[in-house]
Amino acid sequence: MRIRLHGTPAETPAILAALAEVLDIQQISRPYPDRPPSTWHRIYIDATPKEDARQ
Repeated sequence: MRIRLHGTPAETPAILAALAEVLDIQQISRPYPDRPPSTWHRIYIDATPKEDARQ
């Protein structure tokens, strides 16, 4: 599954950590900045549910 995270650079690490609790994250893209004046960026992750989360 591919998931797009869209937010501030400060928010991204906390969200990635929370998602890693329930997902096996295989790949994390580089940050793609939004066009100015936005301060947000996008990160794409490829992930699957963890085995214990599937039950």
